[in-house]
Amino acid sequence: MLFSEELNNYSWEEITQKIYAKSTEEVARALAKEHLQIDDFMALISPAADRYLEEMAARSRMYTQQRFGKTISMYIPLYITNSCTNFCVYCGFNHNNPITRIILSEEEIAEECKAIRRLGPFENLLIVTGENPHAAGVDYIERALQIARPYFSNLTIEVMPLKSEEYSRLTHVGLNGVVCFQETYHRERYKVYHPKGMKSNFEWRVNGFDRMGQAGVHKIGLGVLIGLEEWRTDITFMAIHLQYLRKKYWKTRYSVNFPRLRPSKGNFQPNVIMSDRQLAQTIFAFRLFDHDVDISISTRENPRFRDHILTLGATSLSAGSKTEPGGYFTHPQALEQFTVSDDRTPNEVETAIKKAGYETVWKDWDRIFD
Repeated sequence: MLFSEELNNYSWEEITQKIYAKSTEEVARALAKEHLQIDDFMALISPAADRYLEEMAARSRMYTQQRFGKTISMYIPLYITNSCTNFCVYCGFNHNNPITRIILSEEEIAEECKAIRRLGPFENLLIVTGENPHAAGVDYIERALQIARPYFSNLTIEVMPLKSEEYSRLTHVGLNGVVCFQETYHRERYKVYHPKGMKSNFEWRVNGFDRMGQAGVHKIGLGVLIGLEEWRTDITFMAIHLQYLRKKYWKTRYSVNFPRLRPSKGNFQPNVIMSDRQLAQTIFAFRLFDHDVDISISTRENPRFRDHILTLGATSLSAGSKTEPGGYFTHPQALEQFTVSDDRTPNEVETAIKKAGYETVWKDWDRIFD
């Protein structure tokens, strides 16, 4: 069974109704448990949990320190192309947007890696591409991994969903992890945001995580894009997905992301807004639901929020991020995918982490484990 089949057991409307029907008593019962079920998670993500936020924060901090200590892992993204055949209505890389398309050459990828190394002692690199299988397909991604490998100990990709054998192939040239945003689990509305292109195939995308697990990818990252549909429902479906993956691919490590829509080319306006308080609630709920999951907060979020959440549940942060291909050295004026909110330097972010009494971890993986 693949996850698209598992999804047939759930109704978007029923899940939404259950979340909004949760009472404070159900929230209190969930908080009294050490191991939560999906029904408990829905209570913690519900409006009824708002008054319990301080208690949720305290428990989230406790579980995070038990599993991860007082540490924050650092990573940085490298965008190597904005070439894309998709028509995602919210994305700056939308195929219809009249922008200059850039596909970094092998020499330019190497220069970007060198520039990142000058920014700070980063060892965790996230390689990001648009989705163009013909101009920047698996061969291109494989070569990018080979070029980046001498510079970084841990390599993760955020690219188009691949076949299981393609993920397996990439693990042999240094791939450690894969991040993929489902964007929304609302099957019917998904087509509205992805009208054309390979990304319009809901089943292919949502089952990509199964293909990662089948290929033995060391770490899988899930995420939904906050701003498209009812965020509480989308987040609950992501929790269901995480639970499914943990049971089926139990040797794999997992991370979750909750990116909120940021300004980009095309001026798409979010359909729903998640406040900082609600984002914090989401992070606490996920930590209480899964004590071991890595919770990543990118530079989409503002410095004040990131400085506060790093002691309450987050385990990894990006810093110094450029979201345009070649943004660190070769093409600093290219179109960025979204506007960065936290533009502090890696050193400034590290200073904030140390000020909070936490240790910055630049390297948590070694080539010998590959």
